[in-house]
Amino acid sequence: MSTAMAWARRNERWIFLTLVLISALPMIWPSVPPLLDAPGHIGQYRIFAEAGQEPLARHYLVHWALIGNLGVDSLVYALSPILGVELASHLIIGLIPPLTVASMLWAAREAHGRIPPAAGFALPLAYALPFQMGFLNFTLAAALALAALALWIRLARRTNDVVRVAVFIPIAGIIWVCHTFGWAMFGLFIVAAEFALRRERGEPIWRAVLLSGFTCAPMAWPQAVALLVGGSVSGDTGEWFHMSAKLQFLLTLLQERWKLYDVVSIAIIVTVIWSGVRSKSLSLVPILAIPATLTLFAFIVLPRIYMSGVFIDLRLLPSGLALMLLSIKVKTGAESAEPYLFWGGMGFFGVRTATTLIAFILFAQAHQAELKAVEVLPEGATVLTLVNQPLATQWMNPRIAHLAGIAVARKRIFTNEQWGATKGQQLIEQLHPRAGRFLQDPSQLVYPAGSGITPTNFDDAIATFDRGTFEYVWTIGFPLGRAHARDLTPIWSNQQSALYRVNPAHNGPLSSTAPRR
Repeated sequence: MSTAMAWARRNERWIFLTLVLISALPMIWPSVPPLLDAPGHIGQYRIFAEAGQEPLARHYLVHWALIGNLGVDSLVYALSPILGVELASHLIIGLIPPLTVASMLWAAREAHGRIPPAAGFALPLAYALPFQMGFLNFTLAAALALAALALWIRLARRTNDVVRVAVFIPIAGIIWVCHTFGWAMFGLFIVAAEFALRRERGEPIWRAVLLSGFTCAPMAWPQAVALLVGGSVSGDTGEWFHMSAKLQFLLTLLQERWKLYDVVSIAIIVTVIWSGVRSKSLSLVPILAIPATLTLFAFIVLPRIYMSGVFIDLRLLPSGLALMLLSIKVKTGAESAEPYLFWGGMGFFGVRTATTLIAFILFAQAHQAELKAVEVLPEGATVLTLVNQPLATQWMNPRIAHLAGIAVARKRIFTNEQWGATKGQQLIEQLHPRAGRFLQDPSQLVYPAGSGITPTNFDDAIATFDRGTFEYVWTIGFPLGRAHARDLTPIWSNQQSALYRVNPAHNGPLSSTAPRR
């Protein structure tokens, strides 16, 4: 063993702690997490925290229910009386990546007896696309699922099956409440790991399959209870076996701002996995490789949309790749390769974390410039939001689709960017039926002309929105003057966006009065 690797093993606990702390750095500075859906969720947290109180009670109704989509919501709700909604949101959301990294390292240590040499290549996947898109409840559940996998492996080697199942029955319920699909992924992990453990003990395949299913079956109780009490999720399902989209998900998995750099990063991850499978110097530990394989298989066969939940298949991909990387070990006799793999992984993690930090600072600065409009809005206003939404083919997404959620959190406004109530998924109902097609998400999104995606046409929206419902129009990504209507008076603008007051009695041309900046 090299001197460097001997030092790494002696200081493994400090390395573990350092990696977890480094993974938290990108989320420390931005006051508003620069994740696509996060501002909308923060608006939701304000609605939950002040449910039944004015002025939000005029705009939103909360249908309280225990559903499988309340992970971050419930934690922020519990902390908001102490810290306030935005600080509690920042804290809980910011803890998801370091929790994910800690869970990855714990699972790897339980499988190998130490932190394996390729671990560093897996850690940037804590900031993969599901987190960047702001799937907060799911990514929290995914982090807990990885931690649960580590605990399952640990207990399997130290206790009997009865004790292990008893410990995991409440854990299954906690993960289900965080997010139903995160709970399903947890089920994949433990069934596959149990199979690997039983094969490790020498059980025949048929017996390992049968007893793995039997041992893990009690973990299905949360969904069984939900079905019995009528808590099943409703919605559409579709886009099966869309293989070109799945390839696109792989290429964009670390998408932030710089396309070539992000794609090369994914190429490095795939190359390391391929080396683990094919190299004569490396091999895979089955107790992580089998869950990884089952998870990646599920990514291939699942649809993009399930019960109105979107990107269902994508959500599995980071955990599947991470487990595959964490399963890699150096074969006996090839120890000379270990330092290169270890320090290469640490360097990869360090560089990716640094560039994520820079990208998040840039996103946050742009968001702060847009959020100055919120200072102009009166408390409890009704605001039509229209967002200049880029196509998926544009790599650098400014992440402004739900930025108006911060206005909900700070000024308790009504706006059309919030998600509507969906059985088993969302609890908030909008109380402005006259808003019509501009009642909820995605009516705020305006895609480029000719894109074929037309939830909202900008000029049509300006001409037809209900003046009795909306008192203001906020055009994010559309500069001053883009909204042509005689009853709109500009009251704020920057170089990219504008805010207008609706004046129904006004019959003159669009005001040329200099707006507040």
